[in-house]
Parts: sequence; structure tokens; C-alpha cells
Amino acid sequence: MIKVLSCCTLLLALIVSAAQPSVAQRHKKGWKLVWHDEFRYKGLPNPKKWSYETGHIRNQEQQYYTTARQENAWVQNGVLTITGRKEPYPNAAFTPGSNDWKQQHAEAQYTSASINTLGKGEWKYGRVEVRAKLPQGAGIWPAIWMMGVNRSEVGWPYCGEIDILEFVGNQPDEIYGTVHYPGTPPQRSTSNGGKIKVKDLHNAFQVYAMEWDEEKIDIYFNDQKFHTFQLNEAGEEEGNPFRKPFYLLINLAMGASWPGPIDDQVLPQEYVIDYVRVYQQRK
Repeated sequence: MIKVLSCCTLLLALIVSAAQPSVAQRHKKGWKLVWHDEFRYKGLPNPKKWSYETGHIRNQEQQYYTTARQENAWVQNGVLTITGRKEPYPNAAFTPGSNDWKQQHAEAQYTSASINTLGKGEWKYGRVEVRAKLPQGAGIWPAIWMMGVNRSEVGWPYCGEIDILEFVGNQPDEIYGTVHYPGTPPQRSTSNGGKIKVKDLHNAFQVYAMEWDEEKIDIYFNDQKFHTFQLNEAGEEEGNPFRKPFYLLINLAMGASWPGPIDDQVLPQEYVIDYVRVYQQRK
């Protein structure tokens, strides 16, 4: 009886699963897949799709982003794993006597990776969807986000920023979705965001997504929309950054003021990415 019941239960589950498409399948209707990485290979992230940030980059974060180093970014068994580690690592930008926090220390004490599509993938409007399992612990700060491709020309925040996911380990049941753009002088930047409470984010894969069109940006956790931003809030003129192409970044930061001090006891931590997909609306 137990075996028969198990088979029947399995068959019923398969029927229900077939009748109820996955999150990704549901959103394919009306959308065209224009760029993706399913990570069905072994090795470093595909260099035709991904570049790296290198060194100490922003926010006085403590990690040193490494380039093409398998200890920090590696694809195997159908997933990309970005690993944050406690380890000494030489700082290529070290300058004795410098007052710049990026150059003050000969060695960093933490390593991680930040990959992006700058120069290899950029989009104006569409749906970005990432299935990921988050790391955990004090000081941990994984993100999925986008910036305008004109960042090197105009700087931040004038290039705009779309945070599809931000998570900090000292707030283990909350995820954030936020946009950043130029503020009204003398304010340098303005933020507009939302958050959602979710349990056990590090125990299972979830889908983090953003849909962006000529009018608004919607940010999703699985099927649940938890924040909407109207583009005109950033201005109706040509200078509105959200009416220009953006590129994608995925990184695991550690330390800095928001996530707080790093708990070395939780390291290493793994940020696991199952897939990255970019869609645009069919015409």
C-alpha cells in the first residue's frame, strides 16, 4: 500500500506540476529571451558574457574583488558559485602613505567576486530574472543590480541604479529592491525602494526579478511584486537615467556600514546562481 500510494502521489505531483508552469515559464508569454547564462558548463564564468570588477571598489567594503579566480567565482554542476572568504590577499593598488581607503593596506583580509556584463550585454527596458540561493551571516551583502552604461562618462548617481536584490546578513528575513537617481540640488542622490520579509533565504533557490518599461520599474520576489517605481519621478527630460541602456552586476560584498562587521566564523559563504535571463517584450 505504501509503495502504491507513493507512486500515485508522485504521478499527481507531476500532473499538477505540468498544469502549473514554473515562474520562468509563466513570464515567457509576451516576452522574448534576448540574453542568458544557464551555467551548464564547468570553469570560470563565460568571458563572452561576463567581466570582473577588481580590487576595493565602493562603500569602504572590506572584500577585495578578484579577477578570474576559481576560489571566488566558479561554475560547476549547473550553477555559478561566488564565494566570500577570509584570507590575506595582495592589494594591487597599495600606495604607502595614501589617505585613500582603497590604497592604504598592502593586503586585504577578505576576497570575493563581482561580475558584470558591461561591454558584453546591455538593455533598455525588459525583464531581468535571476534564480539564486543567498549566503548568510553578519557582514554579508549579496546583490543583483544594474547601472547605466554611461557610468564612466557621467558618474553615479547620474547613470542611475536599479537594485533588483539586496540582502544584508544582519537583517536575515528581509530583501530590498531600490532605484537610485540624481536628486534635486544640493541633494546628490535620491533613493526609492521597498522591502519584503521572507524566511530561510539561504536554504532554497528563489527567483529575483525586475520588469522595466517606458513608464515604470516593478521589482519581484518570485511571483510577488513588492515595489513599483514610476520613471517620471526621476524627471521627464532627456536626463532621466532610466530611459537609457543599463548593464547587469552580480556580486557578494562584505562589511561596510549597512551590513556591519563581518562574522569570520560564518566564512566562507557561498552565493549560488542557477541562471540569469534577460527578456524583452515581443513586438
